[in-house]
Amino acid sequence: MEELLDLKQRLEGQRPASWQELPDIALYMDQIISYMPRQLIHFDEGEALTSAMVNNYIKEGLVPRADGKRYGPIHLGYLTAVSALKKILSVRDTGILLAAEQARNKTPEELYTYFCAALDRALADTADTIDENATREDLPRLALDLALRSYANQLACARILDILQPPHSESPKKGKK
Repeated sequence: MEELLDLKQRLEGQRPASWQELPDIALYMDQIISYMPRQLIHFDEGEALTSAMVNNYIKEGLVPRADGKRYGPIHLGYLTAVSALKKILSVRDTGILLAAEQARNKTPEELYTYFCAALDRALADTADTIDENATREDLPRLALDLALRSYANQLACARILDILQPPHSESPKKGKK
């Protein structure tokens, strides 16, 4: 199947730009919006990043504020990570994850480099599960296997994010008046 082969090839070969390959000049919002589709695999034009989304990510603390109205490699790195993670994590959980990584005193370049390496491993592992000789009749089984792997990974991720959060202090219970 041609579509399955295309999927496998994209999973094997399409990757975000490395830190060194990110534009080293400051970009304006419209340039950021134009650049970002190159960073991740997309099959639907409806997935495009918008300026409102970027502003919301900044407001939520997921992406640093722009320097004036200009964005650099740090912004592109965070936007790439947030754009990938938003598919499976809430804004709150993404914030917890990014804050935990930032607390490790890593530079944005180190964080982005780790993100890219982890994404590379995940995409390569998924590509390995796709049999390019599969028939249309094999697709439901393949989709189910991928969905269940995603379920198991999401369960583990959610629990780890819970563990990362500081313990909640219980408020005293109020009695009846």
